[in-house]
Amino acid sequence: MRLAIFDVDGTISDSQAQILHAMRFAFAQEAVAAPDRAAILSIVGLSLPQAVARLVPDLDPMRQDAIVAAYKASYMDARAAQPAPLYPGAEDLLRRLAARDDLLLAVATGKSRRGLRALLEHHGLEKIFVTCQVADDHPSKPSPSMVLAALSETGCRAQQAVMIGDTSFDMEMGAAAGVATIGVSWGYHPVTELIGAGAGRIVDDFAALARGIDEQLELV
Repeated sequence: MRLAIFDVDGTISDSQAQILHAMRFAFAQEAVAAPDRAAILSIVGLSLPQAVARLVPDLDPMRQDAIVAAYKASYMDARAAQPAPLYPGAEDLLRRLAARDDLLLAVATGKSRRGLRALLEHHGLEKIFVTCQVADDHPSKPSPSMVLAALSETGCRAQQAVMIGDTSFDMEMGAAAGVATIGVSWGYHPVTELIGAGAGRIVDDFAALARGIDEQLELV
């Protein structure tokens, strides 16, 4: 068996509108000027406390914690009103991959368990992934912890797995765990950053991603 490990935000789900709104709301609650759009999207993929600390490293830690709490509350409200959409083609690819008998699917995400569960249940994908690694249980990306746990839980070796994501953190995490990596161009980090982080290949659509998974895992 081979293992394809997917990031979520920016890879299969386009949640940037919710992320931007929640982050701007959270900063406003603390009367701190919000970072611009590019800066906010640059930290997508990190666990939330690490993301906020990177955005405002000089801010008092207690105020950073307050921003984290306000972000969570705002994002939860937005998610309840309208869960983030999947990218066109994402659901079809995931269902086709999950139906195969030579491949297992996993998630490695900076989202919380509650957030991931809400997204997957809304889109009817809760049975697609055999293991889901979330921020609640691991150090932030690019630590290899999530990927290593996915390998352990599925019994796959690093040489049998590929990490798929849209950020440099995903590529660095995969490399640190010794798995192949595929960067998607439609997410939140520029392609140049994915390449700089060591992406094994870059794909521009879900058809190319399907081919890339097979080729990286030597299934063709």
